[in-house]
Amino acid sequence: MNSLNENYYAVIMAGGVGSRFWPVSTAEHPKQFQDMMGVGETLLQLTYNRLTSMVMRENILILTNENYKGIVLEQLPKLKEEQVILEPVMRNTAPCILLAALKIRKQNPNAVMLVAPSDHWIKDREAFKKDIESAFESASQEDILVTLGIQPDFPNTGYGYIRFENNTGKGKDAIGLHKVEKFTEKPTLRNARKYLEEGNYLWNAGIFIWKASGIVNSFEQLSPEMYSLFESGKEKFNEKGEKKFITEVFPKAQNISIDYAILEKADNVYVIPASFDWDDLGTWGALYSKLAKDPQKNAVVNAHLMPLETKGNIIYTHNNKVVIIDGLEDYIVVDDKNVLLIVPKEKEQEIKEMRAAAMEKYGENLG
Repeated sequence: MNSLNENYYAVIMAGGVGSRFWPVSTAEHPKQFQDMMGVGETLLQLTYNRLTSMVMRENILILTNENYKGIVLEQLPKLKEEQVILEPVMRNTAPCILLAALKIRKQNPNAVMLVAPSDHWIKDREAFKKDIESAFESASQEDILVTLGIQPDFPNTGYGYIRFENNTGKGKDAIGLHKVEKFTEKPTLRNARKYLEEGNYLWNAGIFIWKASGIVNSFEQLSPEMYSLFESGKEKFNEKGEKKFITEVFPKAQNISIDYAILEKADNVYVIPASFDWDDLGTWGALYSKLAKDPQKNAVVNAHLMPLETKGNIIYTHNNKVVIIDGLEDYIVVDDKNVLLIVPKEKEQEIKEMRAAAMEKYGENLG
């Protein structure tokens, strides 16, 4: 068995609330810490375990909110406390990625780091490993920012897209690496169909690989204010004064994604079209599409269903309840401790607003 490369690092982002998976996902216990698939492991555990075949356990860091430190250490008992980077406030992805890169660069100037969300569904681990190892190798050899793009199989309007140079020339393209021409916002259905026809668009999965020094240099050039803010504490990183510095500085950082802050401005961004199936599991409908179905096309998690003239639903309970449903079609039925949610699947995007309304009427503890 080959030993793992000590220069490879992974940063798992696990700070979101996942409000579209309410009422299972709450601010107190978000979806990444839940067994959403009913497989005996939480989404965070699945992500962590996927990465341990490529990255040494001691080189895996978790980025999360201060409130979730205890949950992370409980679910990943092999982690040391210093491997959990705590954000005092939510500031999107750019500030926390810069913070992680500065810490990693100080620890290992030759580090190449993967950044990945904690809540993605990826079934084919071998294909994922092959693509990630290819990205690590490419990012190790040159000062480039690599992202993985997902081959679209339908005109999805809920994802951002990556347009890449569609050629099969020598050099980078010969190993499946393509220069990124531009990132696009979530498109209209008409544009999404056009992207599929053109053939050189990929879904933006939010999975990145680059040298720690390279992404820090990109911040210095393209987001100098944020760079200066965090770089001022370089002596404190990985030392005793780090927590105090982060508590003081982090709230001052701009609330901005890595895409807006760096990737849309940089001219050294490349994409590898992924060979694995993927879903960002952003909604109940997305979860439904990945789960096994009964003969009536119902998907069931942590429940025992008796379907009577009932089809196309997703049913989720928190304690393996027996659920009897008669005459319901294409619904989301979620029975959590304090909330029962019954919503047509076509209204899944409105669950975020339903959560806010319920919290306003019945108390913040519901969210």
